[in-house]
Order: sequence, then structure tokens, then C-alpha cells
Amino acid sequence: MRPRRLIRAGTSFGRIFIKDILRKTAARHAPEHLRDERIMTARLATIEEIKQQVGNLKGLTIKLAQMAGYLDSSITPELSSALATFQTQAPTISFELVQQVLEEELGDRTREFAEIDPEPVAAASIGQVHWGRLHDGSEVAIKVQFPTAAELIEADLGNAGLLTGLLRLAFPAMETGQMAEELTERIREELDYAHEAKVQRRFHDFYRGHPYIVIPAVHDRLSGRRVLTSTFEKGVLLDQLLTTDQATRDHYGELIFRFVFRSLYQLGLFNGDPHPGNYLVLPNGRMAFLDFGFSKAFSANELQLFESMIRAMVVEGDAREFRDIIHRAGLLTEPDLDPEPVREYFKAFYDLVLDDRVIQVTDEYATGILHHTFMPSNPLAKYLNVPRTFVVIQRINLGLYALLGRLGATRNWRRIAAEIWPFVNAPPSTAIGEDEWRWRNDS
Repeated sequence: MRPRRLIRAGTSFGRIFIKDILRKTAARHAPEHLRDERIMTARLATIEEIKQQVGNLKGLTIKLAQMAGYLDSSITPELSSALATFQTQAPTISFELVQQVLEEELGDRTREFAEIDPEPVAAASIGQVHWGRLHDGSEVAIKVQFPTAAELIEADLGNAGLLTGLLRLAFPAMETGQMAEELTERIREELDYAHEAKVQRRFHDFYRGHPYIVIPAVHDRLSGRRVLTSTFEKGVLLDQLLTTDQATRDHYGELIFRFVFRSLYQLGLFNGDPHPGNYLVLPNGRMAFLDFGFSKAFSANELQLFESMIRAMVVEGDAREFRDIIHRAGLLTEPDLDPEPVREYFKAFYDLVLDDRVIQVTDEYATGILHHTFMPSNPLAKYLNVPRTFVVIQRINLGLYALLGRLGATRNWRRIAAEIWPFVNAPPSTAIGEDEWRWRNDS
């Protein structure tokens, strides 16, 4: 049965791809001031068709849609609903199936749970989370993978060309093979909760004792390939901050910014799923960071590459050097392009940290970054590529800034970044920075 299902999916996808080409061709003949908006609308209509026509590829399609669904605040409600469904109506399974997975993974160790709430407290594309209590009174979060999740996603990943084709819809001018390879590896890692537990332990150990950032501790005995048990953190979701005062939103926006970039540049890890549901607001100005399945570890050479790009673009303002660096890295396919247009295009991704000034991140700014990334109308588009090193890190431009835009977070981001960049190591520039400096020097 599975081969026939995959053949049908491939045929449906081919029709979607052809219709997408026709939509975008028509959009490119629209008046110039409407062209980019029409192209974006065409792509979002294609997402709606993917939902309708290829919805039986539940694992991978839902995962990709959840990753995309919170990025753009400017799309129409009708088109937005095609993606929002994947965020707010994630599937759940019965508690009987949860118990089955627990027994298969943990055996007699399941008796160490004194109590488990049958109703999940959270659900995602491949699993759900239940509150539990151990016999010593400790509260835990028990993340349980759906029994068929791995099989479904492996089938989708094994459907030759599916992921590459989906990526081609978003990046029509680029070679999407490396993107597909990188995402396939990350998604397969996400299916292994034992791998996620190792990553979460690295984050937890690094941030141990931090005054504001909390990473739940992993309970190793109660975790396995399809079960991950962690300390239960009590708080409220990030979206509940949207009605609070500006100072509160600025505080938590700064925490998210510091967590992302300190983890990257000092731990060599990037949590590639900046989804609103993965941030929990705790008492006393703290924040818990959750869900480390979709993470990426970077080598020293890769981090040095990122640092060299920042030096050339931000610190030295050397357009020619920046062009040469990104050409050697594979982001630019031609070596002799005029460096100024290249700098101007990539400058958009560094805007928050280019100048020593206070900047508010708005929904419009985040949406502008999204459109800048996906719109093919820029003359440089045909010379751009996304090598494997840069695939997951793009979630900073698309996911992180979308979250900061939701909060309307306001800070001098250049000064905060300068504290974190290893080649600058500037003194603290905010109250959080002062507390963080003490934590780093006392630990």
C-alpha cells in the first residue's frame, strides 16, 4: 500500500508544482508596485493546495507547515489559516497509546511515575507532552512520540524529490539539493528523543545557574528513543506577553536574543525551532526554553566563518571582503559581482546590529525580512544559494525576528551583540547584561 500512496502523492505534487509556476508567471506580469505581493500570494495559495492535496503526508508536511506558519504577519486571514491550522490544531493520540509507548520504551521504569495527567498539556507534529509527578513529589513533563510518527516521516523523506520539490517552491532560483539533505538529517535527528536529550543536557549544563534563562533538566532513567522526561516548568506562553507593557516585552525579547546568539557563539549550538510555544515565561523575569529536537551543532570552522562575515559587514564595512567570504562559503555562485549590490542585499539580515542605536523590532520589519528572503525579483537572486551550513541558521532571519516583531521588542541590539561576539567581548550594556556578566564570571 505504501508505494501506491507515494506515487499518488508525487502525482498530486506535480500538479501543484505546475499550477504554482502558472500562478507566479501571472503574478510577474502584474503592475510593478503589486508584483512582489502577488508572487507571495501565489506561493501561499500553493501552501493551501499542499495542505489540501498532500495532506496525507502527515509527518513531514505538518512539520514544514508548522515551521512556516508563524513567520509572516502580513498575509491575509484566508491564506494564513492554511498554515495556522498546523500550529493550533496539532493532532493528539489517546492516553492508552501514550501508555503503550511508555511501557515499550521504559518497561518497569514506568512505575516511577506516581501520576500522569491523561490530558496532554501540549502537542506538536510528532508527539505530545503530559504532566506527571514522581513518587518524591517532583513534577515532570513527559514528551511522548506518536507511535507512527517515525514511520510516516521516514516514508515522506524516502519519497524521492518531495522535500526538494517543496523547497523549490520557496527558493525557485536556487539549488535545493543541499537544503533537502540538511533538513532531512535534522528531521531524522528530531525523531530520536535520545539525541534530543543529549542536546538538552548540553544546553542545561551551559546555562546552569543563569539568572534568567532556564533549561529543564532531563530525567535520564525516564527517557528513551520515543520518550523524553524533563523537569516541569510552570509558566505562561510567550503570546500572553503581547498585552503587557513595553518594558516587560523588551525584557523577554532581550532574553530570547541573548539565548540564541550566546548559544550559537559560545556553545556552538543553535536551537532551530524558534516557535512561540517553545518559550515559557516564568516568575521573576525568567524564561524557560523548551524543545531541542531540531537543533544544529556548528564546528569551530563554521563559527569562524560566521564571525568573519560579521567583521566584514558590520565592524569593518568592507563590501569586497564580504563578497569574497560569502562566495568562498557558497552563498554566492559568482565571484566577480559588484560588491556594493551584494552588500546592500545582505545588509538587510544585519540591520539590527549595523548601527549603535536603539531599534524596535516590528511586525513590518520581520515581514520585510521574510519577503526580502523569498522574493525572486532582486537581480542578485539568480546568483544566490544556501549551502548546508546556512540552512538551519536561516531560522534566525525568519523565526527569531518574527518573534521579536510580535513583542515589538526595543533595544540597542548592536551593543548586546557586541557583548556576545567572541571577537569583541564588549562590557555589559543592559541590566540583564550586568547580571549575565556576574553569572559568567562566578560560574
